Amino acid sequence: MLRKKDFRLINVHIPYEGELLRTDAFIPYNEVEKRLDKLPQSRDAKIVLYCMSGRMSAIAAETMVRLGYRNVWNLKEGMREWQKKGFPLLDKRQGGKSG
Repeated sequence: MLRKKDFRLINVHIPYEGELLRTDAFIPYNEVEKRLDKLPQSRDAKIVLYCMSGRMSAIAAETMVRLGYRNVWNLKEGMREWQKKGFPLLDKRQGGKSG
């Protein structure tokens, strides 16, 4: 999916513990309603949410669906599963590194 990337990739995990390559935005899972300016205006836009384990992104996805977004995806098991499959996490904090 990342090769043809036709979606917005949003990290909703708090606190920051790393990110996936080509992440477009960071929106705390519990602030989705307050950060609508960071979301696509079109309620049909394809959006993929992720967090560390999938729990926070599932909550954020439910909120977005309630707000009328119709094409919301949740990266099941989140960054943990991503790493288990051998993909790296990026850590863009100053001086930070993730495995």
